[in-house]
Amino acid sequence: MASIDPTKAREFAKEVVAKLRESGFQALWAGGCVRDQLLGCEPKDYDVATSATPTQIREVFGKRRTLAIGAAFGVITVIGPRVAGQVEVATFRRDATYSDGRHPDSVAFSNAAEDASRRDFTINGLFYDPLSNEVIDYVGGQDDLKKRLVRAIGDAEERLSEDKLRMLRAVRFATTLGFDVDPETMAAVQRHADELKVVSVERITAELRRLLQHPNRRRGVELLRRSGLLEQVLPALDREGEAWEQTLDTLEVQQELSFPVAAALLFRTLQFASASQAAAGELCRRWKLSNEEIEGVLLCLNQEMAIRNAPAIDWPQLQRVLIHPRVEELMSYCKAVCQVIDGSDAAIQFCRVILNRPRLEWNPAPLITGNDLARMGIPAGPAYRELLTAVRDAQLKGELPDQASALAFVQSQWKGGLSKS
Repeated sequence: MASIDPTKAREFAKEVVAKLRESGFQALWAGGCVRDQLLGCEPKDYDVATSATPTQIREVFGKRRTLAIGAAFGVITVIGPRVAGQVEVATFRRDATYSDGRHPDSVAFSNAAEDASRRDFTINGLFYDPLSNEVIDYVGGQDDLKKRLVRAIGDAEERLSEDKLRMLRAVRFATTLGFDVDPETMAAVQRHADELKVVSVERITAELRRLLQHPNRRRGVELLRRSGLLEQVLPALDREGEAWEQTLDTLEVQQELSFPVAAALLFRTLQFASASQAAAGELCRRWKLSNEEIEGVLLCLNQEMAIRNAPAIDWPQLQRVLIHPRVEELMSYCKAVCQVIDGSDAAIQFCRVILNRPRLEWNPAPLITGNDLARMGIPAGPAYRELLTAVRDAQLKGELPDQASALAFVQSQWKGGLSKS
């Protein structure tokens, strides 16, 4: 898949506006791309709002260059050159009531001012004319950008009731932009935090991923707590005392953390405080994380003590941890924990010295395999794993230098009755 060229993407988004204008329609850039541009950031993608209906948009650009997946909500995707990506073009609209707290019951096409007023936050309700380089602001978004505020458009209660996920989005925007949440908006979130439960877990987790992967994740989690939303997404988490402060500290030790590592740091106190070591796994499933994400979270939590005690544990046990393909995530997690809990990263440095050596020095090829055991006449079964583990441990301790000695070791173990019962 071709990577997107930001310059080409911008040019294409400008062309989309120009073509709609040439066809007699009003068209403007809208939402996040305008916000990011005014903040001096390169927009990740571009959205266009227009007076053209979905049918008219497809007539302007042709059916081969458009996708009508979101047509029911007035949205048509216009496909650009491979390096330019695509642009979502949405008809100016106003939404009817949101009886389920997630989706509008109906959509009616309208004008730019009404379209701006139905959006979530003032900083996302801005339009921009790329042909005249003019910002169109019906909602006070420019002032709030200067004040660094996330403020609901119009009545906060009404905006948040329309889509309950907006409560979580307010916290996420404040986190990733380094803004504050407007007091009236925050108060509305606090009053209705328990209504987040009507939102799908998938949508909630998508917001949490973005929040926890951002360097400001500590502040994000603190905002989740202050808003009352943390109790909704992690109801069993202790949000007071020394353990809570340590959790917050671990979240800010390193700027760059993968989502599984950040999630493991957040789940850590639950896992270690629970009588059941399955606590984190249950949380992962509740959040509907992918299998890959769950593997990363559980690796960190289950192997933490192996890394923190690395200089003192048996080498074969440590070696099995260090050869894991996701060991760098584990090291990142343990570095944060060691710096906060232990006050030292000596154990991390111990492991790093090993990992920096040529891999064959600390992870040599096994001396024998199951095929060798079969050729020795040992019947397949539980004995295979036990014998191969014993050989591997002895090899890593330097007790078995070659295959011949390994085979002799197996012969003695097998004759001695290992696993025959």
